Amino acid sequence: MREAFARIRRRLKRRQLDAILVTQPENRRYLSGYTARDHAINESAGVLLIPSEGEPYLLTDSRFSLQAEQEAAGFRVKLYPRGLFPLLRLLLKRHRIKRLAFESHYFLHSTSQTLAKLADSLKVELEPLTGFIEELRLEKDAAELARIERAVLLNEAVFQEIYRTLRPGRTEKEVAQAIENTMRLKGAERPSFETIVASGPNAALPHAVPSDRPLATGETIVIDMGLVLDGYCSDMTRTVVLGTPDEKTVALFRLVRKAQLAGLNSLRAGISGMAVDKIARSVIERAGLGERFGHGLGHGVGLNVHEGPSLNYRNRKPLAAGMVVTVEPGVYIPDWGGIRLENMAVVEKEGCRVLNRDTTFLEL
Repeated sequence: MREAFARIRRRLKRRQLDAILVTQPENRRYLSGYTARDHAINESAGVLLIPSEGEPYLLTDSRFSLQAEQEAAGFRVKLYPRGLFPLLRLLLKRHRIKRLAFESHYFLHSTSQTLAKLADSLKVELEPLTGFIEELRLEKDAAELARIERAVLLNEAVFQEIYRTLRPGRTEKEVAQAIENTMRLKGAERPSFETIVASGPNAALPHAVPSDRPLATGETIVIDMGLVLDGYCSDMTRTVVLGTPDEKTVALFRLVRKAQLAGLNSLRAGISGMAVDKIARSVIERAGLGERFGHGLGHGVGLNVHEGPSLNYRNRKPLAAGMVVTVEPGVYIPDWGGIRLENMAVVEKEGCRVLNRDTTFLEL
């Protein structure tokens, strides 16, 4: 992460900032290698203080001291026995920090008020920033891409195992629990989000919560699942049918797959997220079902399962090589069900590389 630090410091100096306080957990891990997780936004496992010059600090408490020393290479670990702010006061004075940036999107209002009081007492000017570190994370390096690909392939292996166990009568909840148990048994750290298993009419809800509804023959079953491996996330959706699908299901499935392929085939460095979304969406719109595809085409994936860049109508920024995105069009019909297909791909200079290898469940 030496290049990331160099870029951070250049940007701090350009803005005439003396340091940045990093509190967002994935940003903290990205920069330091420190893997401890926050239990909640008000229960931090530590923060980073990165001056524009000099050594960076990892500030934490005694619960994490050994882990921090082992993992945060290049950081000076300092413990705060009486809380963060007394230690922060000492360090701001020691390093003569006069302009301090902080991640305003990951600060409780009450915490920011405490920080403001501290800054006022030291005559330190605060600069709220959003997306300052996240922008560095958009383009993945070779090591990150390798980790993401391993997470994708493990996710596929879990799905393949679970698919063989699907039977009419098993409930959505039972299948979702089996998926998450199998993830852990196969070596995943945890699911990257709460697994979605939605059958029949429930599949018309893009973010359905698994219920006690039993699976039934002939209905669509949407399974949206992802896992975390070595810190990096995967995300995949498959739609399956127990038994022989009817003509309507086959036609809609093929329509969604056509839209997905259109999106994937358009992905390349330089095109905007908005343009990719429009290309895939137009396939479904030409079939007269545009109103049944309400969400964006995709999103970035990395240390977070949902991060930049977005593939939707709002993102006019050009994509760059090394970005990892999902492509997940869907069609959702109330009282009938839904179909969504999702793969992950790496944006490259002349196109994209799909990370998913198993195409068994992408054709009907």
